[in-house]
Amino acid sequence: MLHLKNEEPFRDLRSWLICYTLTLLLLTLAFGGQSHIIGPHQPIAALLGDDIILPCHLEPAVNAFPMRVEWARPDLSPGSVHVWQNGWEWPVHTHPTYEGRTSLSINKLKQGDVSLKLTKVKLSDEGMYRCFVPTKSKNSYVQLVVGAVSSPVVNITGINTSISAVVLECESKGWYPEPEVLWLDGEGNLLSAGPTETVRGPDDLYTVSSRVTVEKRHSNSFTCRVQQNKTNQTRETHIHVPDEFFMSPFCFALGCYITLATGAVFGCVFSAALTWIIKTIRTRCNQKKENEEKEEGKDGRNNVKKEGFMIQKWSKLMKKHNVIENDYEDFPRAKGKAKESEELKMADRSQREGTSRERNNTEEEKLKEHKNELRRSVERRRPKSSCSD
Repeated sequence: MLHLKNEEPFRDLRSWLICYTLTLLLLTLAFGGQSHIIGPHQPIAALLGDDIILPCHLEPAVNAFPMRVEWARPDLSPGSVHVWQNGWEWPVHTHPTYEGRTSLSINKLKQGDVSLKLTKVKLSDEGMYRCFVPTKSKNSYVQLVVGAVSSPVVNITGINTSISAVVLECESKGWYPEPEVLWLDGEGNLLSAGPTETVRGPDDLYTVSSRVTVEKRHSNSFTCRVQQNKTNQTRETHIHVPDEFFMSPFCFALGCYITLATGAVFGCVFSAALTWIIKTIRTRCNQKKENEEKEEGKDGRNNVKKEGFMIQKWSKLMKKHNVIENDYEDFPRAKGKAKESEELKMADRSQREGTSRERNNTEEEKLKEHKNELRRSVERRRPKSSCSD
């Protein structure tokens, strides 16, 4: 009996566990086809131009490939961003700004993941997105925050000699949403700076700039930090300022005087060197010009001599051929006249030869006549012989 009394509590507990298990089994069978659509609890941040995934999945996971999946933005008209139905994409009534930039993964759809991939993110893509599966009559919302960042540029823009300080300026372009600018020293301590100047451009991107006056410190290292808490983006630029920039007014004035004196000496030396170089170049140019003129003079004199020699030669030749001396400069005409003179000489010579022949013939005839006359006279003077003898 004692043994049976000890088993009764365990028997009651066993019965209770069986009932609880049966209840869970019945609930599972009754509601096993109901899946919930689960989305992120925090906004999704994306940078301008990046590709981003907007997460959304069914839980418990079921094959969503044959289902209809809709992604939309309630603030747009038409509000459809991407539609998937029966294994195909349906671009009908899709907002034109999303054409060709949205897609779903087929492999992930079969695992119940209906997340949307958005490529080449624009500033206009920022907003609230709805993930909806009509067969489940459930939806989930995803907040997309779009940001743009750029690295700041730090420069030394001035020196405050009254307090031996340096003025630094930090500028960063192409931010979205509007960021804030912070200055830190080498130890990470915040510095007190002037108000941040903000300009929004036509592309909706922000340009921020800030100035701070810093005094000499242990490391002389300073940091400009530009950050955007909404997109969780931060960019920093460090700068080291040499000790020479932190000077007292006396040292600064002395440095200015030394700089001016050094500049004046350097200017004088440079001016003298430049003058000497210019003078040397001019002297060489003049010498070269004089040498060229001398060479040209020699060539001219040689040419004059040659021309004189040729003139004398042609004068003699013209005189020889009875050409007027004044025509020696006109070579073609002188040559023609010389040729004419030669022709005249030849004609005169032939004429003289003809005349001499005629004279010779005349003299020979006269000589013959004279001989005949002498013969006749001799014959007349010879005594005639008589017939009696």
